[in-house]
Amino acid sequence: MKNSSAKKVMRGALILSIASIVAKILSAVYRVPLQNLVGNTGFYVYQQIYPIYGIGMTFALNGFPIFISKIIAEEPEEEKRLRLSRYAMLILAGLSLLIFLFLMVGARWIAGAMGDVSLTPLLRMVSTMFLFMPLLATGRGYYQGIYDVAPTAKSQVLEQVVRVSIIILVAVLAVKLNWSVYKMGTWAMASSTLAAVASTLFFIKFGSKLIKAKRHKFNWQLFKILVKRFVVEGGVICLLAAMIILLQLVDSFTVKNSLVSGGLTQSMAKSMKGIYDRAQPLVQLGTVIATAFATTLLPSLTEALQKRDTKAFYRSATSLLRVSLTISMAASIGMVALMPQINHLLFGSSEGSLALAVYNLSVIFAALIFVYNSILQSAGAVKPTLVAIITGIIIKVVLNSWATQWLGILGASLVTVLSLAVIAGVMNYALPSQLSKRVYREHHFLRKLIWGNLLMFIVVKLLVIVLQLTVVSPGRFGATIITVMGVIVGAGVFISYIFKFRLFSIREWLTIPYGSKILRMVQRIVK
Repeated sequence: MKNSSAKKVMRGALILSIASIVAKILSAVYRVPLQNLVGNTGFYVYQQIYPIYGIGMTFALNGFPIFISKIIAEEPEEEKRLRLSRYAMLILAGLSLLIFLFLMVGARWIAGAMGDVSLTPLLRMVSTMFLFMPLLATGRGYYQGIYDVAPTAKSQVLEQVVRVSIIILVAVLAVKLNWSVYKMGTWAMASSTLAAVASTLFFIKFGSKLIKAKRHKFNWQLFKILVKRFVVEGGVICLLAAMIILLQLVDSFTVKNSLVSGGLTQSMAKSMKGIYDRAQPLVQLGTVIATAFATTLLPSLTEALQKRDTKAFYRSATSLLRVSLTISMAASIGMVALMPQINHLLFGSSEGSLALAVYNLSVIFAALIFVYNSILQSAGAVKPTLVAIITGIIIKVVLNSWATQWLGILGASLVTVLSLAVIAGVMNYALPSQLSKRVYREHHFLRKLIWGNLLMFIVVKLLVIVLQLTVVSPGRFGATIITVMGVIVGAGVFISYIFKFRLFSIREWLTIPYGSKILRMVQRIVK
């Protein structure tokens, strides 16, 4: 019975991970055509409000559903599960109503704090999505708690497909009908509510089940305990899930205002914030790639814990960290090496390339934080992660305005990387010292990894210089050729280096998707 339950947990985790990866790729990719259609200022308008949508999505998708699934899984009786679900929905209904009213009534004040009162209608539009949070979060949590992850996975992907489709349609209409960037942004934000409506289709049956369930006398004692657990346990999970989005929210309130304080005009500051926001899809895509590979190793970590096999746990955790760090560092350094060309290829200009290059270093730390959190949570250590994230956010809040005022968007990028580095550093300190030594020092892994990335960076940079001087003409087409060639050569050099200096064991190669094929191919080339 235990083995069957463990298999369900691991299979469910894998399905949710795949759905999450698909949704995140959609969420990252659509922003490139959006920026191309509406320009830097239009992109600024959208990205200013995006973190608020992101927080709502985190509450309804990752944060509260995980907590609710936990309390549902703790209760073996269906009747009591439904009562807990009803109480959970009541708590979330109160929270979502408060957030909705705060955003609706305080929209002008919030927009003013962001330095742009024209954002008021966007804030009011995005506020309506929070009204759907109770049903979505409770429904997802309930089904995950009984090991039925299909509704969560399907609703997550559908939500992103609907939202992305509406946003691109709105952007096209805005260009054709010559809408203002604020009108475009308002209608683009309507996509969040419409996507939430589409997602609720998967939970109508659940809602009906709650309505028809046997009624009991309201248990105030149980309700109070549940409220406390929502605040403490649910709050921590939400904070962990919303970490990157909270840093972006700090940017929404500080970057544009600080650029104006630093001497830029309002219109120039908006455009520069839009250029700065180009980093978001790049970092999101880089992080998704790194964590997608790492996610395939999570089931082995879970299995080792369930069997209380310490040796297997350390082995799985070591592989998880090494694979994640290797791929995230290669993705990050690769984008830095090709940054002027990637910027030009995707967004049509090379403005802000240095700031974007620096920002892309955050991929390394974001991926590490994801893995550290998985390891610490599996070991039941939540406090170190909480302390780390709060410390990182405080650093971002304290330093962001000053750094942006003096260094422009480069300053904001530096502070973001610093904040994430501190979070990762604190979490690494909380790991068992044996694990940290095993990951970074054994066989000089970290030193070899840094040298490998340096080699890849130099080779790619030399290739870029040669292509620019001899073959490729300037422009978007030239940037495309250089980027494609750079990716192919850089990946080839780095994979060969990994194999030559044995950064991965055979076991680690085989745990990576298509790792066995890559291993055989490289072995043939080297021979």
